Amino acid sequence: MRTATIERNTNETKIKLVLNIDGQGKADVNTGIGFLDHMLTLLAGHGLFDITVHADGDLHIDDHHTAEDLFICLGKALDDSLGDRRGLVRTAHSYVPMDEALARVVIDLGGRPYSVFEAEFATPRVGTLGTDLIFHLFETLAVHGRLNLHAHVLYGRNDHHKVEALFKALARALDSATCLDPRRQDVPSTKGTLS
Repeated sequence: MRTATIERNTNETKIKLVLNIDGQGKADVNTGIGFLDHMLTLLAGHGLFDITVHADGDLHIDDHHTAEDLFICLGKALDDSLGDRRGLVRTAHSYVPMDEALARVVIDLGGRPYSVFEAEFATPRVGTLGTDLIFHLFETLAVHGRLNLHAHVLYGRNDHHKVEALFKALARALDSATCLDPRRQDVPSTKGTLS
């Protein structure tokens, strides 16, 4: 099974994350940041991943350390669960609307971390999650998951809708890219190796 368990314990956070790529969309998430819990639940549901997260962070300071460390763990879990990446579809994209907002996410699981993120937010926070962190979370996932990730909010007015569309698009693109193609027995690269 393509699963991974990651634990991260620092002076700022204590996190345990379990990821099953071939899941059913089940989420058991408690980060202490309500909107982030909502986004991780969407990620599981729309990507058909099973995700368990228990995080205890220094939220009395702010949301940054907990959110960042969680996405370090999520990226590492994705990388570990993909193994040598043999047989992967590898690249995928998804467009997702959320009322007036439209987001696009394009990914390549070829092992080369890079992130392009284009979105503008009108408010400093959605719930208790800083909107300035959204870019950082996608970038952190790309680096630690070893994937090329391009995320764009094409248009929209409501920041909640913009972020929700981004996470749903990420989930659906990851679901498609992590699928196994029965015709492919080796790594998905004409050069015979990834990265």
